Amino acid sequence: MPSTDGAGTLEQALAHAERLLERDPSLAAEQATEILKVVPAHPAALRILAVSRAMQGEADAALDILIPLARTQPSWAQVHFDLGAVLGLRGRGHEAMAALRKAVALKPGLPQAWRLLGDHLLAAGEHDAADDAYAQHVRHSTRDPRLLAAATALAENHVPQAEALLREHLREAPTDVAAIRMFAEVALRLGRNEDALNLLARCLELAPGFHAARQNYALALHRSNQPEQALVEIERLLAVAPEHPGYRNLKAVVLCRIGDVEPAIALYKDLLDTYPGNPKVWMSYGHALKTAGQQEQAIAAYRRSLAIEPSFGEVWWSLANLKTFRFSADELTTMREQLARGDLAEDDRLHLEFAVGKALEDAGNYASSFAHYAQGNAIRRGQLRYSADETSARVRHIRERYTREFFASRDGSGCQAGDPIFIVGLPRAGSTLIEQILSSHSQVEGTMELPEVTSITRLLREQGDADSAMPYHDVLATLDGDALRELGERYLAHTRIHRKTSAPLFIDKMPNNFMHIGLIQLMLPNAKIIDARRHPLACCFSGFKQHFARGQSFSYSLDDLGRYYRDYVALMAHFDAVLPGRIHRVIYERMVEDTEGEVRRLLDYCGLPFESSCLRFFENARPVRTASSEQVRRPIYREGVDHWQHYAPWLAPLENALGTVLGSYPDVPIGEAG
Repeated sequence: MPSTDGAGTLEQALAHAERLLERDPSLAAEQATEILKVVPAHPAALRILAVSRAMQGEADAALDILIPLARTQPSWAQVHFDLGAVLGLRGRGHEAMAALRKAVALKPGLPQAWRLLGDHLLAAGEHDAADDAYAQHVRHSTRDPRLLAAATALAENHVPQAEALLREHLREAPTDVAAIRMFAEVALRLGRNEDALNLLARCLELAPGFHAARQNYALALHRSNQPEQALVEIERLLAVAPEHPGYRNLKAVVLCRIGDVEPAIALYKDLLDTYPGNPKVWMSYGHALKTAGQQEQAIAAYRRSLAIEPSFGEVWWSLANLKTFRFSADELTTMREQLARGDLAEDDRLHLEFAVGKALEDAGNYASSFAHYAQGNAIRRGQLRYSADETSARVRHIRERYTREFFASRDGSGCQAGDPIFIVGLPRAGSTLIEQILSSHSQVEGTMELPEVTSITRLLREQGDADSAMPYHDVLATLDGDALRELGERYLAHTRIHRKTSAPLFIDKMPNNFMHIGLIQLMLPNAKIIDARRHPLACCFSGFKQHFARGQSFSYSLDDLGRYYRDYVALMAHFDAVLPGRIHRVIYERMVEDTEGEVRRLLDYCGLPFESSCLRFFENARPVRTASSEQVRRPIYREGVDHWQHYAPWLAPLENALGTVLGSYPDVPIGEAG
């Protein structure tokens, strides 16, 4: 038993017990127990006893000590860190996050607390907050003055300063893996994904056991549209730490991206055992359930999220975005109460505006509904840098560049495979309905809105002259037949992971690909291209009511929408003229009025025999990720065609922007083609 004749002797006994923790936790526990016999409830001895219990695998015994200790020692950062660490071990992730947040608030210079907090934030889907926590971990764990300065700049989002400091450091220490990982983070924040991937690959080449860098690498691969490679890295991480919540969450996210929703649902269910009080995990779970067609379960998950955080605008919008869902009067009241809050975050406010707009639309209160839609759009429009003039200039450039002679001189180039069916057009034009019809055919597989064409355009843009107005188109014009074939083969290789069946044809339903028909024609000349078109007022106003997750910056202003639709019509008319017969157009209203006739014409264009299952598309249980996911699980209904007319009194700016395109629909105004 230690002597405790004086404060110095007690401190020596505690210091000895602390040292024992590292080499022999059981002896540390014995020493702490002896101290507690002499000085009952001594906080430092209790902490040592608790940590030793945790290190010996007795996490519950550790918690029995740490929970009351943290209550009696509210300002002791180390105890809150220890509590957070052990709660995490016991799968109580939500409580662990709270303890770790308290620890770093009390003492920011706890690097391991930041790292553990980052892990939990990543597992809970809070990627930006996780990035910040990891940056703080680096900041507080380095002792190199220059690296510390760089980490501080990165943590404070002073990216150019961090970049300059890291460049200087890596010139002198090119194998410093911590610096390389930080430099990759700088590249990601600057949108230089390819640089980030190369840096992280180099980092792992130097230090294969650097798990934090591998986690960054997997996330960067996912964000760069390389899900197959991302899964490889995630599986390597899980082989080392199979229960790591951050790795499991990232795997679920990537699985949802490639359409493997059932295993993703299972992962989210497990994560909810660890984070039952985290609204973002409940939302992600709801998204996966919705994609799988489990609507009632998705609604229940969304409501669990809102019970935890009633101001969570994205979840309210997720309910509204089910389209067939109807809010109760109490739910509308709750949403309005949240909107009335002065402290509501802008992102929550804009989502709530769209959700309240939908609730009031369903109630037939169209004037108030429009006011809320307009307010949500105004908030989102203010966050974006969109220029209708730039879009018009790009369309003019494409029409001038991609002439009949341009294509004729490249005839026979590209990959000759005919697997893809591209469905293009504007969002909310009926593309999901066409996809559901086609994917009900035995020879066609529906996938999702695949981002691969956009990835190829980004690749070409990076190869071009940075000072050029249209570098991607400039580079594409220089490619020979072999290079164009390689692009087509790359497209097929990178989209293969989304194909789950043996069907010979598959659908890529990214609507914005209408801007890239020239590229599609050059790299995949035998692919089918279907243009989904809907009445301009119906299509554009449906887009105005929709808050898109990303990629549709033109949709938050009636004037922008009208101009975009007009540019789209002009561009498609151009391709009809220079590639006659190449593109098959489906007019939504004709599909509604004469479904069988339009389906037969569609299948003829695709070279497919008629199958009656295509008329029973609503029985197809495949996963659907878009806003129309619930609507295409029902038969075609006529009432949706003219629904926009309820809002006609407020659509003058849209009508003016559409100009002659509106009166000519479904034909094209004279002068638009060619």
